[in-house]
Formats: sequence, C-alpha cells, structure tokens
Amino acid sequence: MFGAMKDDLQIALENLKTKGLYKSERIIAGPQDAVMHVKRPDGATREVLNFCANNYLGLGNHPALIRAASQAMERYGYGYASVRFICGTSDLHRELEEKVAEFLGMDDAILYAAAFDANGGVFEPLLGEDDAIISDALNHASIIDGVRLCKARRYRYAHADLDDLEKQLQAAHDAGSRYRVIATDGVFSMDGDIAPLPGIAELAERYDALVMVDDCHATGYLGEGGRGTADYFGLQGKIDIVTTTFGKALGGASGGCTAGRREIVEMLRQRSRPYLFSNSLAPAVVGATLRALQIVEEEPERRTRPLELASRLRSALTAGGLDVLPTETAIVPVMLYDEVTALDMADRLLDRGIYVIGFAYPVVPRGRARIRVQLSAAHTEEQVDRAAEEFLEVAREMKRE
Repeated sequence: MFGAMKDDLQIALENLKTKGLYKSERIIAGPQDAVMHVKRPDGATREVLNFCANNYLGLGNHPALIRAASQAMERYGYGYASVRFICGTSDLHRELEEKVAEFLGMDDAILYAAAFDANGGVFEPLLGEDDAIISDALNHASIIDGVRLCKARRYRYAHADLDDLEKQLQAAHDAGSRYRVIATDGVFSMDGDIAPLPGIAELAERYDALVMVDDCHATGYLGEGGRGTADYFGLQGKIDIVTTTFGKALGGASGGCTAGRREIVEMLRQRSRPYLFSNSLAPAVVGATLRALQIVEEEPERRTRPLELASRLRSALTAGGLDVLPTETAIVPVMLYDEVTALDMADRLLDRGIYVIGFAYPVVPRGRARIRVQLSAAHTEEQVDRAAEEFLEVAREMKRE
C-alpha cells in the first residue's frame, strides 16, 4: 500500500522544493546564543551570528537558568511520569503558576507542556455551539487549531481591523450567541506588529465579549516590567485570558500557560484535554522559568535592549532600500514577497555568517514571503551593524543578477 503513497509523497516534496516552500533544518552544534556554531554538510562546524531565535532576553544559555534547572532536578527529579491530576503536581508547579499569575496580573494560571497546547485547550472547555469566537485573520496556527476543536461559531475579522471586528461582533450578537470571545495574538510573530488592544477592549465591553490574548512574542520584554501587551497599553485587568510561553523570552526551553479569571482557570483544570492528558512540565523547566521571571524583574535593561537594537537594524535596512515592515517590537520583517527569493537570500546570508530563515507559505500567506529578523539582549551593536551590511550587500548582489 505504501508504494502508491510513497510516489505521491515524493512528487509533493519535489513540488515544495521547486516552489521554494520546502523547509530544511540546519543542525546547530552547541547552545542557543547570539553567536552559534552550525554544522556544514561535510560535518565541520562554522561560527555564525544568530538573528532568527525567539531568545529576546538572551536567556537561552544563561548560567543562572542552567543552575536553577539543575537544582530543580536535584530536588524534584528528571520528570513526574504522570499527568497533573494523578500524581504529577508538585509544590514547584504551583509556585510557578502562582508566580506567573502574579506577574501577568491575573487571578490564577495553569501550566501546559507547550503554548500550542495552551491555545489548543482553552476554547473547547469553555464554549459550546451556542457561543462565538471572533478571531484575527493572522492569528497563530495554535489559536486556529484550538478554535477548530471547539463547537462555537467561528467569525474572522481582517487583521487588526477594528471596524471589521465590530461587524463580526454585531453578527455574532445578532445570531443570538450566548458568550462571545475575541481571540488575538498580542504580538503577531510574522509581522511583528502589536494588536490594537485598547480598541479591542472597548469593543469587548460594548458587545459584552471576553478577550483572549496570545502573548507568546511579548511576555518578558514588552510593556512596563515585561508583562506583555496588556501592560504595554495599561490594560491589565481588562483582559480575561492570556496564553503565553516559556520557550521564547523566558529561557527558550519549553512549556506554556494560560492565565486568567479564577473560574476560567479552574474549569480548564477540569476539562482542558492537553492539560489532562499530557505529562506535567519537567521540573528543570519549571525551576529555570521561575529564575527567568526573577531576572526579568531584576534586570530591566534586558527588556529594553532588544527593542533598541531592533530600531537600529530597522533604520539601517530601510535606509538601504529594503522593504521592512514598521514595528515597535523586537521583530524586524524584511519583505521579499517571492518564496524562492526569500530562501535564496537566507542561504546567501548564511554563507556570509548571518543565520536567518526565509519564511514562506503556509507559515505566511502566499505572496508574502520574508526573512524575519529577531533581536536579542545578547546581541551587540557591532553584530547588528554587520548584519545590516550583509543584508544590503546580498540584496545588491541579487539585484545585479
């Protein structure tokens, strides 16, 4: 039976390569950092500057987090070999949940193996066929999948378009929906822009809706104290549900959580399938995340540095004639539009020691291919300036061809 499938898969894979949609994985030899070592095809390694990690605060290889992870394992072991409600809840897990809730200004929080699971498990326990979810058109795939798992009616509004959001809210209201939830990324990972939360919160109040924000690309560095987009706009207390990750700014390992109103979190503990049927988060990750949250509070310069460096890079690339989306985050999208061009430029930059990745469909919409550059507190001004020079030189080289 596999013979026919094998032939079809080979054809489909070759088609992806031809269209520039095939995603190759580069092998990293060592820890995550601003400077890394990547394996060559011949097995040797080369040093590169890394500009495509979610390591916004530069904590991916921080000695304090490594020590905290080691200490947590020494006390709590390697893993709990259980889901939370059987025998997988330690006092360390509850300590992190309480700390995250306090940090985000929420009543309570619940841990997940990944933020993808947090988004996948938040809607179905709370909403039914009489309810409505109104989702931004560019929301992360995990929100889209979470919505698909839920029986609530689905409405989608044009990206960050408050007028269209109001139309969809009115449609949901007119359809007789019992509960309405507006779902949005806080920072949109591919475009780097910030959701218009003040307008969303105002519409939510007007149409008696809840607001859910995925803050994975904001938690740790955006807003006063690094508490994310709600804090950035001074809206803590106005947002009902926040999902986020520990796998980006807060150490870069794994794990995520949902924080929110107490009753919402309590119901998720009872019925959220990714929580009920996944192992509890490894003690090493929990211990290191607690330490990461301390560093966020103790070292405010880590929060501002990636934003300053992103502004520096954005200005240099724009001045050099590249099409860069205007953002106020640590994400700098260089728009190339053509899939093959994006992958080719990324490969050429790697040859010059700049590690970036070209993004194409289905990660971004068709015809919107790009290279997403991400800045970290671990970068230096000299490294950023070198990246800008290499980008502009490769662009000139490709234009000549």
